[in-house]
Amino acid sequence: MASKHAEPSFTLSSASPTTTRADVVVVGVGPDLKAVGPADAVGDAFGRSFKPTLTTLGFRGKPGDVAVLPTAGVIKAATVIAVGLGDDPTPTTLRKAAAKAVKAVHNATTVTFALPTADADAVRAIAEGALLGGYRFDRYRTRDEDREAAADRPHAVVILTRLSRDADALAALDAAVATADAVNRTRDWVNTGPGDLTPAAFADSVVEAAKDVAGVKVTVWDEARLAKEGCGGILGVGQGSTHPPRLVQLTYKPKNPSAHLALVGKGITFDSGGLSLKPGASMMTMKCDMAGAASVIAATLAIAALELPVRVTCVAPMAENMPSGSALRPGDVLEIRGGTTVEVHNTDAEGRLVLADGLVVANEAEPDVLVDVATLTGACVVALGERTAGVLGNDDALRGQVVEIGETVGEAFWPLPITDEVTSRVTSSDIADLRQHNPKPAGGALFAAAFLQQFVGETTWAHLDIAGPAFNDAGAYDEVPKGGTGASVRTLVGLAESLAKKID
Repeated sequence: MASKHAEPSFTLSSASPTTTRADVVVVGVGPDLKAVGPADAVGDAFGRSFKPTLTTLGFRGKPGDVAVLPTAGVIKAATVIAVGLGDDPTPTTLRKAAAKAVKAVHNATTVTFALPTADADAVRAIAEGALLGGYRFDRYRTRDEDREAAADRPHAVVILTRLSRDADALAALDAAVATADAVNRTRDWVNTGPGDLTPAAFADSVVEAAKDVAGVKVTVWDEARLAKEGCGGILGVGQGSTHPPRLVQLTYKPKNPSAHLALVGKGITFDSGGLSLKPGASMMTMKCDMAGAASVIAATLAIAALELPVRVTCVAPMAENMPSGSALRPGDVLEIRGGTTVEVHNTDAEGRLVLADGLVVANEAEPDVLVDVATLTGACVVALGERTAGVLGNDDALRGQVVEIGETVGEAFWPLPITDEVTSRVTSSDIADLRQHNPKPAGGALFAAAFLQQFVGETTWAHLDIAGPAFNDAGAYDEVPKGGTGASVRTLVGLAESLAKKID
């Protein structure tokens, strides 16, 4: 299998875009077809030909527009890539523009971005866009032409800015690289074939990834330890597979933390539906059912890499949901860690069962804030579509904060309620403490969240249902590739950064 290519290096520079030693210079252009920010010097170098050339190429300066122009020696770089910024570009606009630009780069070692950078947030957005837009998953590529295409990416990226020596801008660049690396790591895990990412293999991969991050401790519970610890939800879901389940815990404990954040992620490495079998076509993307676990793990590693003063407890229950003679049955009763019993009604609603154990384990660490992330319900996709995640929980302020942070970092969330109606259904089992599955077809996302709420106690908690945006089955757009997207990682890192500011 092809090896993973190294990510490009990133630096800031105050050099002129007309004299910088780069193969490609990316310039921002407004609706008046004038280059903006540091790129105005490039427009001046082209002279009167700049606007008519762009017009001939169908370029209008709107967000999403891209045009590739040979420079014919008018500047030092051989190629200019123009990206539309519209009026008053925001960090989100810049992130998308940088991603669009890097996708248009070919046969170039060094790429320089001459986009407007009013502040450190703009610097971060450009760097994130370049890294996220340049993502490719090539693990399984073996043909020479595929390997050549995978290798066709820049080795160095330079962002031109008057803030090249500004401490906030330099910190923003570091944050961008760490966060985007975490998103791309999540994408890699989600895109890996489920036969190569069984629970044990996933756990081993996490242990390996954490070796490079100072301050992170990893503990793995195998099936024997899970039984000893009373994790009946994880064991029940995993009992139908020949690949036994795991629970992975990561801890990061900096000195004098401002807060303690617990993250829990659903890690179903493949979801067949179990005995409540999914249709065959619905299984094709079910390697992504561990996206929640991948997201919280990668976010934890990024938080530690950035040395944020926030303690993190990360819990990732991992299992493969398969049908067999030993599989979990509708009608079975499971005992979750801590003693709560659950009557099983549908083995394809397995995620909430493993999360129940994970939430209890995480809550035992007594965090200030608890967030779980899961590709949990098709109902959330029906309600919000494929690009917006739902956020539910027991604290309106935290839900609002997730929505606000998501909007800032380029991830869409929408708040949904947990009503008394659905909560009463969760406790309606005739034979156990809780009922696992909604007895009615409506409100499935709310029911699942109401079920999870039974395991968080009084801790401030938010549940992120990323069933829609975690996997992009259509074409790539903006900084989002086809396949695994890394949804929620940027928001989780942003939440930790927000908590870190409490000590300022």
